[in-house]
This record gives sequence, C-alpha cells and structure tokens, in this order.
Amino acid sequence: MTALLLRDIRLAVRAGGGFGLGLAFFLIVVVLVPFGVGPQSELLARIAAGILWIGALLACLVSLDRIFALDWEDGSLDLLATAPLPMEAVAAVKGLAHWITTGLPLVLAAPVLGVLLNLPVQGYRPLVLSLLLGTPALSMIGAFGAALTVGLRRGGLLLSLLVLPLYVPTLIFGAEMARRGVDGQDYTTPMLMLAGITCGTIALLPFASAAVLRVNLR
Repeated sequence: MTALLLRDIRLAVRAGGGFGLGLAFFLIVVVLVPFGVGPQSELLARIAAGILWIGALLACLVSLDRIFALDWEDGSLDLLATAPLPMEAVAAVKGLAHWITTGLPLVLAAPVLGVLLNLPVQGYRPLVLSLLLGTPALSMIGAFGAALTVGLRRGGLLLSLLVLPLYVPTLIFGAEMARRGVDGQDYTTPMLMLAGITCGTIALLPFASAAVLRVNLR
C-alpha cells in the first residue's frame, strides 16, 4: 500500500494533474470573486468562508478523472486487480493519494487566500479545521465517482454530474462551520456532522469503489 501511495503521488506530480492544477484553480476562483462582487471589504468578509469552500470543492473536482484513468489507459488497473492487495485497499490508497496531492495543499493555501477575501482573524482556525475535516470526504467521494466512470469516453462531464450532488452535504456543513467561526458562534454541531460524513465515506466508499471497479474490469 505504501509503494502504491508513493507511486500515485509521483505520477500526480509528474503528470501535471496534482496539487499544482488544483492550487491554480483555487487561486483563480479566489482572485476573480472580488472583481465580481466589487471592492467591498464588509461583503467580502461575510462571504469569504463560503467562497473558499466552493473554490476548494471545485479545485478537488478538477483532477478527479485522473484517479483511475491513467491506470486504466496503461493496463495497470488490471494488474492491480490481480495483485495480492485487495481492490478495497487500492481504492482507499487512490483516495488518500488524491487528498495528499490536492486536498492537503488546498488546506494549507486557504489561510493565505483568505487574506485576499478579507477573512476575519477569528475565522481562520475554523476554516482550516473545516477543510481539514471535509476535504478527505471530497477525495473519497471523488474516487467512487471516478471508479463509476473509468473507461468511459468523455467521462469527465458525467463524473462531475455524479459527484457534485454527493458533495452538497460536505459543502453545507463545512461552510456552516466556517461561517459560525467567523461570527464567533459555537461550531461544534457542524464540525461533528462534517467529521461524521468524512468517517462514513472513508469506511464505506472503498468497498463501493472496489465493487464498481470489478464490474468495469469484467
């Protein structure tokens, strides 16, 4: 599993579809928002948490189709299916590799980009914590969607349509946690809900992804 994880991280970096693309997209979204809503610092401070969460979600979505696509194209997925490593473990490692190369850099970049949106000081901690709790769920859900569409021609659009509705609960509780932190309110409830969603996806979706991959490989 460690060897597979390191291999996927190296491939994501070399292929140009890893953290660089996600960070660039995240930066573009954050930079364009002030141009769209105007230079109103109070308005930007009020919507900063939600905008950062939407940007992080869309940035994760950009590289989802590459989770299994490269392995499908070069035949590595067939070899992984016959390897001693269970397909459930393969799906879990693929999701972890996507989070390390895409989700984790977004978590680290969010405080810096929050300055551009005039995010209040008290909002940085709940924002980073919400992204740290929520982005693993985005990666695991994305891995499941990528397993559903692997091998399909022009499956990127279908993948987006399948995954976006599944992202909504994570977005709601993540943005609500960050918003409550900005307003100085208690954010324990959305934090627990967000943690529950992440734990549920990590526990269940590797098995669902493995089952779908076995069907697609037949």
